[in-house]
Amino acid sequence: MGKTLAEKILGNHSLEGQAVAGGIIEAEVDLLMTHEVLGSRILPILDEMGFKKVWDPSKVLVVNDHWVPAKDSQSAEIHRRNREFVKQQGIKHFCDIDCGICHQVLPEMGLVRPGDLIIGSDSHSTTYGAFNAFSTGLAATDSAIILATGKNWFRVPHSMKIDI
Repeated sequence: MGKTLAEKILGNHSLEGQAVAGGIIEAEVDLLMTHEVLGSRILPILDEMGFKKVWDPSKVLVVNDHWVPAKDSQSAEIHRRNREFVKQQGIKHFCDIDCGICHQVLPEMGLVRPGDLIIGSDSHSTTYGAFNAFSTGLAATDSAIILATGKNWFRVPHSMKIDI
């Protein structure tokens, strides 16, 4: 039997060279997207782990979109810190408060391509599957590891056949 799209994409990104349903692989990521809600938790984790630089500034998108306009001074400070982080790290893809929703911005900017492995620090990041990419949402710690190394572990999903 042939491979599923998930197996093909994860296999192409796997450091082990293959991906089998149910297996666990380490894979290189094409893009990490984060926004101010989880991004504000990711930066302290990076500091704690001792990472000073993101793995590839051209493969990161930072978006300020959840607290727009800033609901209070704390939210405004988080926006400011994101801007500072983007500038300090030389991150090429940044959408400030006037860009739109992160999940719509990625495809509009041409950052989602068929066959990509995309991670977002948001549960709705699976939407990039509509563009034939493998995508999933991860929490702050896993996102921080990807931001620092460009890699993470993934369990290759099982699939099921549905006859209609």
